[in-house]
Amino acid sequence: MIDADQTIAGMIEELSEEYDLETSPYTIAGNTFSFVSVRDSYALLDRISPEDFVKDEQMPYWAEIWPAAVTLSEFIVEGLDVAGKKVIEIGAGIGLASVTAAKMGADVMATDYSGEALRFIRLNALKNRVGLGTERLDWRCIQRDDRFDVFLAADVLYERVNLLPIVNAVDKLMRPEGCAYIADPRRRLAQQFLDLAFENGFSVTSYAKSFSRGRQTIPVNIYRLSKTREDDA
Repeated sequence: MIDADQTIAGMIEELSEEYDLETSPYTIAGNTFSFVSVRDSYALLDRISPEDFVKDEQMPYWAEIWPAAVTLSEFIVEGLDVAGKKVIEIGAGIGLASVTAAKMGADVMATDYSGEALRFIRLNALKNRVGLGTERLDWRCIQRDDRFDVFLAADVLYERVNLLPIVNAVDKLMRPEGCAYIADPRRRLAQQFLDLAFENGFSVTSYAKSFSRGRQTIPVNIYRLSKTREDDA
């Protein structure tokens, strides 16, 4: 059997032939993590063919560690009991929130539209000694029939065209008694998303948080969506 460290080293070597990598340590509520990401996501723009961009207008947002993802991960550790629960993350990127949830004992399915992202999620899961599932998922067209206790997403409310598909994805993927937690760096589109959530029968609770690293502080809201009141959940 190949040693896990050998597997990790092999994955990093393979990815480093295609990407300029960086490894970032994070301490989240006393838990130490290490995540591999792309040093400069803008360098990936040249990898997108004009045909693919016209089809999907997909930018390589998956390649960065976003403040909202760190804040959501902190919220998971400090404020959620996910142990033993089925959790799905959409737009998981390099997998920070998914890996954190798995570390806290959740049964996690980490998804992203980008197949490139899934390779980083699998690597980061191994680096942090957790098990999770990965799957390519287009939130505009959900094919899964199973449902989850907890739905996670970080910094996905950046395009107006995505707002209703994300609301529909929550409705499709979350169990009726489940909860969704969506972290957002207070983008103006967030209010339109919340309006759509209300119109589709969700109750919403907002938690004001912030991301701090060095001298940088970024306000982040975490929106809890459910079909039940919080005191009933």
